[in-house]
Amino acid sequence: MAARTSVLLTGEVRVPVELSMAALRSMPQRETTVSFECRSSGPRRHHFAGPLLLDVLHAAGPLFDPGERKSRLRFLISVLGRDGHRAVLSWGELDPEFGNTPAMLAVCMDCRALDEQGPHLVLPGDRCGGRHVSGVTGIRVGVDDRLWDRGVQAG
Repeated sequence: MAARTSVLLTGEVRVPVELSMAALRSMPQRETTVSFECRSSGPRRHHFAGPLLLDVLHAAGPLFDPGERKSRLRFLISVLGRDGHRAVLSWGELDPEFGNTPAMLAVCMDCRALDEQGPHLVLPGDRCGGRHVSGVTGIRVGVDDRLWDRGVQAG
């Protein structure tokens, strides 16, 4: 029997949400084949399927005015895996008007469901798998202004 896995989407969002694997499968799905170089195990190649991370994030309604570019660009996305591995992305890197990176929250890898592990964060353009997060349990959306609170001033 597969372990119950879900992703808690929190932070600066209108509706914090817990997404099951079934909910992630109900979203529009994309497929991609990713190759990356691992220092410890050499080259790797996998085929993934799942919703775009941007579509998953929109399910919770990030707290910014979608028509305001500068408002969107202030937001960060922190993705946490079951093993404690974390990757941080910027909204601008995913946004179609800026980086347009097709980051995915994969629910299948090499034609096998990831129900027992949980979804994987997949960044197709990365040369190394360092931002690949397996067993994603949480995604937090927010603005981190702590740098400015420490006396760092603009220009």
